[in-house]
Amino acid sequence: MSSCTASAVVNFAAQLEAASASLYEAIARTHEKEQNILTELAKENAKNERLVTRTYNEVVSDALETGFSFEGLDLSDYTVDYRLENKSYSEAVRMALTNEEEAQRFYQIAAEESKSLLADLPKMFEKLARQRKDRKALLCKLIQALR
Repeated sequence: MSSCTASAVVNFAAQLEAASASLYEAIARTHEKEQNILTELAKENAKNERLVTRTYNEVVSDALETGFSFEGLDLSDYTVDYRLENKSYSEAVRMALTNEEEAQRFYQIAAEESKSLLADLPKMFEKLARQRKDRKALLCKLIQALR
């Protein structure tokens, strides 16, 4: 069973948000019709990246970091694909939906695992998991519109 430090989990979350922002920006450049929605999702990811980093910096000290880890959390279980080469708009949106599902799963588990930490960290992870659920619904609507 593996364990990850809080720093590793937070860094992974920040990278997840940054990569998601880049994905939505890239999709937005290729599809003008939904450009505003996709650009807003990218902005939301950039905001989330700052939130993750700020929350970590505010609540996790070096002393706490050495005494806490996410037991059994293997970050490689939550890798997502951000490569858009040779993908149609429909395929790109479906890929974004899959990525949102993985991100939601990661945030739900990270929230559960960090409940024994301070309240701010699991609260932030829970917020991001809820947000991903809402975003999945939005992406499903975009996919439905393609049919």
